[in-house]
Amino acid sequence: MCVTCGCGDATGQATTIDGRAMAGHHHHHHPETPGDTRLIRLEQDLLGKNNTLAAANRRLFRDRETFVVNLVSSPGSGKTSLLVRTAEDLKARFPVAVIEGDQQTSLDAQRLRDAGVPAVQINTGRVCHLDAHMIGHAVEDLDFSSRGVLFIENVGNLVCPAEFDLGEDHKVVVMSVTEGEDKPLKYPHMFAAADLMLLNKIDLLPHVSFDVERCTESARRANPDIDVIELSATTGAGLPRWYDWIARGVGRVTAASDQEDSVLHADG
Repeated sequence: MCVTCGCGDATGQATTIDGRAMAGHHHHHHPETPGDTRLIRLEQDLLGKNNTLAAANRRLFRDRETFVVNLVSSPGSGKTSLLVRTAEDLKARFPVAVIEGDQQTSLDAQRLRDAGVPAVQINTGRVCHLDAHMIGHAVEDLDFSSRGVLFIENVGNLVCPAEFDLGEDHKVVVMSVTEGEDKPLKYPHMFAAADLMLLNKIDLLPHVSFDVERCTESARRANPDIDVIELSATTGAGLPRWYDWIARGVGRVTAASDQEDSVLHADG
């Protein structure tokens, strides 16, 4: 189970990547004797193991000179449509690849592959988040070029994915104007963990009662440093700002790598 919310169980479905069972994925059992200390110890142990694997993923991403974005949201925020459009628009500028997380289907990865983007699907079964172990396996199955961006689309859920580092450079939270503007107050941990909030579906603002300013204020209360970009994956409004944010990230990663190379050559 995930200690954060208790999802999954000892008999839970095995995690799969694109239809194959993933070897060696561990299921976390409920503690035999209930008790806060035991749960806290279990949680620390689980997150400790995860962070070790996340650090290994991060080293791999550095070696591959890849900027990695962990996209999180509630179900229905429109993040897959946004991701498909983003991938289509950016793939001519630099390499784009995607790891898709979903509890059941592999439809999202197929949509991305149809758009000409390397994508691999992780089905998490009952588990409501991706973890660093799943990402490590998925990367082995993903044929992606260096000096580009890797998007990880997390399972639609604003609770557990906040806790799990996957080795990404940034968490980006996608919210739509069809959701409650107080979401950041209800899920402060996720907004505190994210560096950027994308406010999607702004083309629907005339049809919904949604206060953009109040939503942004709520997000800043959870995280004073969070950046906010208002956009619409449907009309394309605001997308250039999002694309610039990604391009700057790719630029930073490749510049850091070039700097390391020149230091190594100077030493050699």
